[in-house]
Amino acid sequence: MSEEEAWDIPEAELHPSLLVRVVLWTCGSIALLLGIIGVFLPGLPTTPFVLVAAACYARASEPFYRWLLRNPTFGPLIIEWRRHHSIPFRIKIIAISLMSLTICASIWTLSAMPWLQAMLAFIGISTALVLWRIPSRDRPRDPKGKIGDNSGMNT
Repeated sequence: MSEEEAWDIPEAELHPSLLVRVVLWTCGSIALLLGIIGVFLPGLPTTPFVLVAAACYARASEPFYRWLLRNPTFGPLIIEWRRHHSIPFRIKIIAISLMSLTICASIWTLSAMPWLQAMLAFIGISTALVLWRIPSRDRPRDPKGKIGDNSGMNT
């Protein structure tokens, strides 16, 4: 690995306690498994679980942390979050769109249970709003020519 590539990867800060590292590694592995399942199972979010896994591995295991950062699918997302606390705009749009489709399909199939439909609608809208409010440094220009994201971070 070149010096420039090493600089690009945010550092791991291992916890001094072996017991805590084992617990963090276990939590990180469970979160990563849930994130991978979320790729294939609509309605289960992938991004938050992968970010939790990265945070756990950063404190528990340098090899697992670096492996996750080098992953072509998850690595750029984790690095973007670690450096800038932002999510790429394209990922945000895809996540909200897929979540909306899944929740709408679930609401449609649960027509006999209005209380469950309302709960799913509330969860979907709440999650979409939270995700939308996370900054995106690469948000495209609006029609007026201004660059913007939800946090005031202009590029």
